Amino acid sequence: MKCLLLALSLALVCGVQAIDVLEIMKHLDIQKLAGTWHSMAMAASTSSLLEVQSSSLRVFISALRPTLEGNLEIFLQAWEDNRCVEKRIFAEKTESLENFQINYLGENRLMFLDTDYDDHLFFCMENIAAPSQSLVCQYLARTLRVDEQVMERFSNAVKTLSVPMPIFLDVTRGGALPRPPGGEEAP
Repeated sequence: MKCLLLALSLALVCGVQAIDVLEIMKHLDIQKLAGTWHSMAMAASTSSLLEVQSSSLRVFISALRPTLEGNLEIFLQAWEDNRCVEKRIFAEKTESLENFQINYLGENRLMFLDTDYDDHLFFCMENIAAPSQSLVCQYLARTLRVDEQVMERFSNAVKTLSVPMPIFLDVTRGGALPRPPGGEEAP
């Protein structure tokens, strides 16, 4: 009986947390996302998306700039041809305030999971053609200060997604080995 009560309590807490994440995004104000951001952590559905420095979706966001039309300009760095290159991509608005469409390495959907605008931002990019095979999420911060509570909140947010996210890259630890969300680092 105690185990049943514990399981129900945990389910309620997780359910409330998922509702809280969705509630924030119903009222996303992209104008408040403008400015400098730093990639703090990444999670992916498959190891090929993040495990090596030159992985296609292992990108580091440096700034977001909303456009007058309601789209979003994204500035990032990626590793290509043995060097870091700066890129600028555009995310086009959709009918849903928290979703944008991106043509970067194919047709992708950008989804915002959580933000407080001043400190952190969680988002995911999903390949529309193969959603369960190519999902990458990032935790961005306004400063390079590591906030373990926000890191844990990001880990919990990706656990609520319908696609398992077994690969976790903590950028704040120097790009250490991948680890599952909420788990210990790989040996």
